[in-house]
Amino acid sequence: MHLAPHPSLVEQVYDAIVGEIADGTFPPNTRLVQEVLAERYGVSRQPIQQALLLLKSDAIVQDAGRRGLVVAPLDMQIVRDRYQVRASLDALAARLAARRCAASPEIAAQIRRQGEYILQAGFAAVSAGAIRDMIAHDIAFHAFVYDASGNPMIRPTAEIHWRFLRRVMGEVLRKSEPNGIWQQHREILVAITTGATGDAESLILSHIESAATRLAAAAPNGNAAEVKWQHETQL
Repeated sequence: MHLAPHPSLVEQVYDAIVGEIADGTFPPNTRLVQEVLAERYGVSRQPIQQALLLLKSDAIVQDAGRRGLVVAPLDMQIVRDRYQVRASLDALAARLAARRCAASPEIAAQIRRQGEYILQAGFAAVSAGAIRDMIAHDIAFHAFVYDASGNPMIRPTAEIHWRFLRRVMGEVLRKSEPNGIWQQHREILVAITTGATGDAESLILSHIESAATRLAAAAPNGNAAEVKWQHETQL
């Protein structure tokens, strides 16, 4: 799986490593050796080194003494914190998007078309059993909701958390029924495009909480209470 030269080669390497962590190729505590990764991806050591530094900053890899860098085990406290922030941002985006649809049938029709296209791609990835594609389309769906909100600040604010949560999503998808996740996406889209602001917000919050609960149950010594949060604070 060699990567073609590109101006953002570090980002490509970063994405490739996260993809292999997410799909289980690199499980927790796997040692990540620069020379081995460079050969694997067909690049020099420099972009590997830079990508590993970014991964360390995002708490996806960690130092392991003489072993060097390894894939970090999931820290359920960090997971809880990230999901809590994501829940607030997604709820805000869904509410604003539904409000826009309620105010304009034209906007609602456009958002419906765009959302259906992503849903079709997501269900196709589920049918193919392609974990990386499922993750990519899942992220695309939520980014679509952020954009549909009309608030240009939501998407870049959420992106920093998605870098970590992309790895988490791999754990969820490998240990749950992904078709149900996309059924939830469809329900969220319907609520948004029909202008049902309360339903859109509650459905997306339920969607995120169910993902967090599935992850906690699947984790070693998992406890769903570890990743629950309160929704009283609204943005």
